[in-house]
Order: sequence, then C-alpha cells, then structure tokens
Amino acid sequence: MQPTMTVHPEKTAGTKTDAVHPVRSLARNPRLAVFLAVGCAAAAGWIYLAAMVADMLPAMDMSELGPGMALFNSFNLFAGLSPEARAALAIICLPEGTTTFGMPASDIWSVSDAALVFIMWVMMALAMMLPSAAPMIASYAELPQPMGGSARRVGPVVVLALGYLSIWIGYGALATLAQGLLTAARMMSPMMSPATMVLAGTTLIAAGIYQFTPAKLACLLRCQRPIPFFMERRPVSYVEVYRLGIVQGLLCLGCCWALMTVMFAVGIMNVVWIAVLGFLMALEKTVHRLWIPRAIGVFLILWGVFVLALSDAGQTLLTG
Repeated sequence: MQPTMTVHPEKTAGTKTDAVHPVRSLARNPRLAVFLAVGCAAAAGWIYLAAMVADMLPAMDMSELGPGMALFNSFNLFAGLSPEARAALAIICLPEGTTTFGMPASDIWSVSDAALVFIMWVMMALAMMLPSAAPMIASYAELPQPMGGSARRVGPVVVLALGYLSIWIGYGALATLAQGLLTAARMMSPMMSPATMVLAGTTLIAAGIYQFTPAKLACLLRCQRPIPFFMERRPVSYVEVYRLGIVQGLLCLGCCWALMTVMFAVGIMNVVWIAVLGFLMALEKTVHRLWIPRAIGVFLILWGVFVLALSDAGQTLLTG
C-alpha cells in the first residue's frame, strides 16, 4: 500500500500570492509612488503647453515668444526670413482679431481670454513647481501617519499636495491679472512677451537681487529640509494636512516667486525658459549649496543690466 501525499491548501494558496501586487508594491515604497504621481501631473502640464505651442507654430513667428523660441521656426515658414518678412507673414497668417489655442486675440481680454491664460498659468505650475516639490511630498509620505497606517497613507499625501498647489494656483490668478493689465497698457505684446526692454531688464534685475535676500534663503532652507517642520506638526485631520500643504506652498512661494516672475521678462509662453527655470528651482531645492542661488542671482542681474543697456533709455544714458 503506497503512502498518499497530503496537499496543504494554505501552502498552494501561498504560492499563488507570492507575486506582490503593483499597488501594494507602491504602498511599500511611498517615495516611488510620489515621484510617479508627480511625474504624471507634470507630464499633463507639459502636454497642455506643448499643445499650445503646436497650435501657434504654423501661423506665428516663434521668435516673438522670447529668447530661444526661434529654433521652433525651423518647423514653419518663418525660418531664414528677415524680421520685416517675418512680420509681414505673421500679419497674413494671423490677422488681428483671430486667436489660437490659449492665446487672447487682442490687447483687451474677454472673460474667456482671461480664463485661458489662467489655465495656462496653472499648467505652468504643474510643469515647473510640482516637480521641485516632489522631494518634500515624498518626505511627508515616508513619515508615520497619525491618521492611520500605510493603507491610509494616500489620502493625507494627496491633500498635502493639493494644499501646496492651492498657493501656486493663487499665484496663477495674480499673474493672470498682472499679465492682463500689462497687456492692456501695451507693456506686454499679444504674443505674451515684454513689449519694452526696460520691463524685461528691470524684471531680471529685481529677480536677481531677491536671490540674495534673507527671505529667499530662509524659505529655501525650509524647502530643502522639510522633515523637522513636519515632525513639529503632526496633523490628525485632513483639514490640518491641507493647512500644512498651504504652509509648505507659502514657503515655496517665498523661495521661487521671483524666478517664476522671470517669465514676464523672457516671454510667458517661452517653453524653453519654462524648462530652464523649472530645472533651476528644482536644483536649488535638491542640491544644498549656497552658491547655487547666488550664482543664479548674479546671472540674472548681469543679464538684466545688459538688456537695459540695449534699451532706448539705456542707450540715452550711456551716450550722455
């Protein structure tokens, strides 16, 4: 009589569940989950901005959007033409009163124009500011949550990010108002670039000077080292988590508002400088070296002085 083999159900069930579910794997690695989520949100912002540029591309001289944007003219009819020919072609392709996706049709905005510009600023916040906040959000996600275990970790992290973004959405509303007023005053062109070199130069110099202020350095330090701040404040409700996100957003605003305002000097829809400034803000927050914000400040000041020297007012002062 041969012995029979006993099969234990619990063992066979265990072999089927040995593979970790992807969602559980992300729950065990909150930093990876945060960076993936932030990457998706930032990608959504970049896709929107790319769609705006793609809509402008066939009908516009892209060099009017700001420094660096002329390279996109290689994809339309404006490459290699003189400034006069580009201006004439732009009038033919995009006459006064017509609009493109996200760009107002005239100096005086309608409510829908202002709404489109506001959405553009929100997408810029997703593309520029949210990636620089990813280490801060990931640091919070890795801390023990008083509101529950790992199963309830997602909710507080999302609420914290929403509180952070609320500040930059508010900044977007103020930037939309400022852009509308400057456009109505003809200090910014309908192409969303500065109409005067004085505006561009003074904006760059002011942003560069702010890089050396105690407010900048204090806010930057808090952005670089958020964990002690989180340990002091252990929220036990979603309202408190949202407030914590707002505080972190205010600290980030104090750190980066001047660099964001540089967009008024280089062109609001200048995707080249959106990428450059986003990289610089992320670099400041992740590499703890004091010379980085100071080097950025020196560069902006020198660039602003150079732009002012090229302006009519600067030429008048230089020639006596």
